[in-house]
Amino acid sequence: MKEEYEMVNKKIIIQLALATVVGMPLIAVLIDRFSESVSLANSLLGFEKWWLQLAAGLLSGLVIAFIAQWIINTPFMQKVNARYANMLGRFELSLSEIFFISICAGVGEEILFRGAIQPLIGIVLTALVFVAIHGYINPKNWRLSIYGFYMTAAMVGIGYMAAKLGLISAIVAHTIIDVYLLVKLQKWAGRIPIEENATLVDNFEEDNNEQKF
Repeated sequence: MKEEYEMVNKKIIIQLALATVVGMPLIAVLIDRFSESVSLANSLLGFEKWWLQLAAGLLSGLVIAFIAQWIINTPFMQKVNARYANMLGRFELSLSEIFFISICAGVGEEILFRGAIQPLIGIVLTALVFVAIHGYINPKNWRLSIYGFYMTAAMVGIGYMAAKLGLISAIVAHTIIDVYLLVKLQKWAGRIPIEENATLVDNFEEDNNEQKF
């Protein structure tokens, strides 16, 4: 019964990934169609050579992901780490599934946010909206918000990179970040005893009373 439940949830994640890579670009195309400020074609073709975009995306993605993982592994982020590791670890995603989900997110989200929304509302506001939608900025939880502020700064950097180099760089960086962190979170989930993990998750809301911004 448990295995069937996890399989259903895994299918939902895959379906959401497919919806992201199909639905978000369609929304971006509609924005492009009715806005003179947006040019998906130019953004996708890029403003620099494809190999330079690829290299910049790989390097920036690895740096951002490495720092994000360092933040997550600090002692004061233990409860946040346990919460997300427990949530993702139970799906037991394979490496191919992680790559698939990450590519879908990288392509779909970057085309919409950096390709279509960013030219309309700017780099910084797009980054804030992006991180807020992902739930990383929570006024009731200062630990999670610290991570959210870091990711906002990282998304600002990716936004500038997309504006200067092209969308390929942003898509590659986003994909690398997701692959790296998903793999690490699943490994971390396997190292936390079930009882300890459950305790950490159950006590997650205690952070709200400890300290607030």
